[in-house]
Amino acid sequence: MTLRQGLKQYPKACFWSMMISVAVIMEAFDLTLLGNFYAYPTFRKKFGNEYINKDGEVDWQVPASWMAGIGNAAGVTSILGVLLNGIIAERFGYRRTTFWALIWLTGVIFIFFFAQNKGMLLAAQFCAGFVWGIFQTLTTTYAAEVAPLPLRGILTTWVNACWGIGQLMGIALLRGNLSQHVADDQKIPFALQWVWPPILIVVAIFAPESPWWLVRRGRVEEARASLHRLYSGDATEEVNNALAMMEHTIAMEENTTKGSSYLELFRGTNLRRTEIVVGCWVVQQMCGSAFMGNSTYFLQQAGWSVEDSFSMTMGSHAINAGGTFIAWGLIGMGIGRRQLYFWGCAWMCTVLLIIGGISFIGTKSSSLAIGIILLTWQVAYQFTVGTVCYSLVAEIPSRRLAIKSVNFGRGCYNIVGVINNSYHPYMLNPTAWGWGGKTAFYWGGTCLLCMVWIFFRLPEPRGLTFYELNARFEAKIPARKFQTTDIDVWAKDEKNLGAAHKALNKQDNDVSAGANYKTVV
Repeated sequence: MTLRQGLKQYPKACFWSMMISVAVIMEAFDLTLLGNFYAYPTFRKKFGNEYINKDGEVDWQVPASWMAGIGNAAGVTSILGVLLNGIIAERFGYRRTTFWALIWLTGVIFIFFFAQNKGMLLAAQFCAGFVWGIFQTLTTTYAAEVAPLPLRGILTTWVNACWGIGQLMGIALLRGNLSQHVADDQKIPFALQWVWPPILIVVAIFAPESPWWLVRRGRVEEARASLHRLYSGDATEEVNNALAMMEHTIAMEENTTKGSSYLELFRGTNLRRTEIVVGCWVVQQMCGSAFMGNSTYFLQQAGWSVEDSFSMTMGSHAINAGGTFIAWGLIGMGIGRRQLYFWGCAWMCTVLLIIGGISFIGTKSSSLAIGIILLTWQVAYQFTVGTVCYSLVAEIPSRRLAIKSVNFGRGCYNIVGVINNSYHPYMLNPTAWGWGGKTAFYWGGTCLLCMVWIFFRLPEPRGLTFYELNARFEAKIPARKFQTTDIDVWAKDEKNLGAAHKALNKQDNDVSAGANYKTVV
């Protein structure tokens, strides 16, 4: 089935997947506010310390230690959030988890709104991190489990478009608010965070539950009803076929794994799959994206004015929102996820080294050039690593461990983010190390290491069903040969079933053997 046919055949699956992913727009909007408030003169004056800048003028800066601490507060609790989500979402389902997470976040926004000092901002970030961690992974696994195969790459990468849309909305609000000149100009953006939870609570109430989750819980008829809500027209035969494949895939996974706990991620073939999921997430952190988290602040340290730095950051986030749609076109043309990941990192590495070189010039023209070249890094990131990651981490794990695998990988992503945020502000802050644009050399080196890992370890899942992916991992196919190796998965099943049948004949009085045989069949 082509991409166009898939969109025409499954509009309801597209709608519900994309609506649940709107939670990421909310999260990106929230995170963009505080990350770029450091570039706000009135914010720095209220929450920062006075110092004399290089021109001999009085200015205010939030100390690098507080920037790192506030940034890491959400990072630390989001690690707990993603790990807890692997347990909570698997037990209670996606819809109920989303509902109660939104209730919690609605209360936390009060702390942001009434914050009077850096300690209150730290507390707000700490409390919000739990919910942000949940949404970072829940949206991706839900999209993977409600998406038919031809739409799986599109609906999982839509999550990245949501990041771009949320960031663009947040930075546009901050840019427009610059002209208000009020003492507490951060209160308006913080108050607008309350717009999102009511909308998403309604979505959580009415959205269909993941049919894969329902089958894993043994609620087959509810899974059938959910599939009917996701498919269009008279889809009885298609629903029956999809349900049979889900039951078969999960039964075979149960036959090859001992359970669905976090420990199972490190056993057998799941260890390799866990490494790949973690690697995909970590590449997002180590390819230079730390620049973009504080892009407005970085541009100001490179010599840009307050207004121009916000305008340039708006442009970069517009690329975030639009880049995903171009990535969809590349995926629709049959270009593999592995190719996009590798060549995207090569592009970003080159751009970072160029930015580092230009930073030695130190003129106004060179500062302008750095900002423009940084946009080309953003293009490379959004067309490739930024978008494709969400497809890879949702496709690689087994279905029984999908939620925990994506959550564990995102937890590692957040751990690396906490480490990065512990020293990255010191690189940029003029009262600390003051590297400025030369920071790009460091991230160019880490990006090169990412390319080496991609080349040797990242497989290509394009066009393979979850069951075919399972067979390739069990056969220990090298990453570079995933697409060129053919495996007769059904012949393998017949062999497994034959072995189970022989075991049953030997122990035909053993009730448990009969139960195991039925499970395999």
